[in-house]
Amino acid sequence: MSRKNWTDDKIISRLINNKSVKSRWENISALRKRPSLDLFAKCIELTKSDKPKERRIGIDILAQLGLPPRPFLHETLKIYFDLLKTENDPEVLMSLLYSIGHNNENIDNEQIKQICSFENSEDSRVKDGVVAALLGIDNPAAIEMLIKLSSDKLSHIRNWATFGLGTQIERNNEAIREALWKRVNDKHQETKLEAIVGLAKRNDKRILDIIKREIIGGEYGKLLLEAVIYTKNKEFLSLLKQNLRIIKNDKTIHLEWKKDLKKCIDELTQLTNKA
Repeated sequence: MSRKNWTDDKIISRLINNKSVKSRWENISALRKRPSLDLFAKCIELTKSDKPKERRIGIDILAQLGLPPRPFLHETLKIYFDLLKTENDPEVLMSLLYSIGHNNENIDNEQIKQICSFENSEDSRVKDGVVAALLGIDNPAAIEMLIKLSSDKLSHIRNWATFGLGTQIERNNEAIREALWKRVNDKHQETKLEAIVGLAKRNDKRILDIIKREIIGGEYGKLLLEAVIYTKNKEFLSLLKQNLRIIKNDKTIHLEWKKDLKKCIDELTQLTNKA
């Protein structure tokens, strides 16, 4: 029998008893498509369980229960922030914070402060969740937290936080630019490129030499091309065209990358011709 014909209770039972990560998310996804008062009540009961696994199940289903505007969003956020006051299991906290991140468009200053109260956590799962909860929020406290996490010792935390500062908000100030600048030589490639994009987006002229360095180095991806477009600087055209000529007949280079490079050249040409 197909999963779509299973009852809510059967899927919840599978979630509680199954160990496969893949089937877990397939089952959660199936329930998220069935917003009802009855399922909402069942999820609330799960969040009150003394078992962390069951709390996570309830939290994860509620995160995207129904299509926007979610029918139980206000009640769900209240549940989440009440749980944040008492929860201490790192896995459950990560689920809570990620779930808030899915629904953070209208959270208030006190709720943002509550998220930021985890700033001294040494658990990577909690820090990961904090970044996810704050992405896209243009608020001084949230930005200050992302600036701190953009220097974290763990590359995936730095990467997410740098992405949040660089492209997920529009605010442009010295603190943000300097935080991004500290990452332009990051040993983690994607973090470095996220910082470069963020600075190019903010028209920070210091980034032009860094972009040139990366193009000459030859090891770059779509993020650097995005940064190039933000600069609208015709001086990059000759370098990009040279790179395209070099790889044109190289069968080890993926065709999609060649198309992306050619598209960047065409777009930058159009932008600079208009200037």
